[in-house]
Amino acid sequence: MLATSGFSTGAGKDMLADVFEQIGYQQENPGLRNSFLAGAYELRSGIPASEAASSSSPDVIRAMSTELFLNFLGIRMNSTKAEGMRFTINLITPDNGEKFLVEMENATLTNIQGFLAPKPDLTLTIKRSDLEKTMMGAKSREAQFADGTAKAAGDVGVLKQLASMMVDSDPRFPIMSGTRLR
Repeated sequence: MLATSGFSTGAGKDMLADVFEQIGYQQENPGLRNSFLAGAYELRSGIPASEAASSSSPDVIRAMSTELFLNFLGIRMNSTKAEGMRFTINLITPDNGEKFLVEMENATLTNIQGFLAPKPDLTLTIKRSDLEKTMMGAKSREAQFADGTAKAAGDVGVLKQLASMMVDSDPRFPIMSGTRLR
């Protein structure tokens, strides 16, 4: 339709960006508003090629609660790789008194604060401050087991299974088809 109207691809993108911008300005819902405005920006400028913010920087990790970190793992998980896997982990952080039941079932990783499974596949006991080192990638879980900062009872292979399902995603994905990194 744009070709028959005499518009070039650039002019068509600019017109669509104008439409998205106006729709975005009229939205009361912030999610819809931001989606339309981000689409308009992307059509005009492309996807910014700058460095993406790190979700595992020391400041971000320290600011996350243990529950939020476990939820973050569930988001980073590739559910296709998790199909058919089933395990339970009791996570205990004695320095702050937290206990979590972490369960993998139906390709979904869930956690419940304040509960422990009666017969888990693994019970992991580690101080929250030492867990942060693993979360940041500053110290491996193997090194923590070796020096005694982390203690495990049960199948430690469950942690390898969990790690094998994690994926890093680039937040600079295209909202509009045909847009590219600048």
